[in-house]
Amino acid sequence: MRSALVVAPHADDETIGAYGLIRALTGRGARVTVAVVTDGAGSHPNSIRWRRPRLVAARRRETLEAMHRIGVPAGRVVFVGLPDGALPALAVPLRRTLARLVRRHRELDLLIGPARDDDHPDHRAIAQGLPQTGARRLEYLVWPNRQSGSAPATHWLRLGGLAAAKRGAIGRYRTQTGTITDDPGGFTMSRQERARFARPVEHFRERRV
Repeated sequence: MRSALVVAPHADDETIGAYGLIRALTGRGARVTVAVVTDGAGSHPNSIRWRRPRLVAARRRETLEAMHRIGVPAGRVVFVGLPDGALPALAVPLRRTLARLVRRHRELDLLIGPARDDDHPDHRAIAQGLPQTGARRLEYLVWPNRQSGSAPATHWLRLGGLAAAKRGAIGRYRTQTGTITDDPGGFTMSRQERARFARPVEHFRERRV
């Protein structure tokens, strides 16, 4: 693989879904671009101390730090900035945005994105909106479908010694792991979710198009 594009619905999904794979690719000299589609402001909409501009900026910094540690420089991290939580209602502009994003990578070998049956609506909207390309396509699952279940993985990547680094990287997304305390209805990863996200094997499904 010479060129890969990782599409993340929210800042942290790139680490949860494909941290080990990104590191494996950069370690082999591949050019990896990470695109975060939403602004991430929906995680704590009622916080007074973390108004939208501060929260968006912090979430971007968290992704930049995590990706820098595994070989993706800031210039290859793209923040699209669509509204968090609104992607299903933006199907047409989302498709156009994703098509433009993919067209910029004409020699793309690998396209990595969220699973079609992820339980989060933003994830499903992106999975459905990504265009067909000549690149190989892998999907990662962040939120298993609670009603119908999720399709099994077809590919596995054992992280080995990288598992501890991934666990640490997830913990450094502090806006999502407990730093924001003035929005009781906001999102904070539970201990069980963090343990699942940091499992020592990453699972992917190959999508045939």
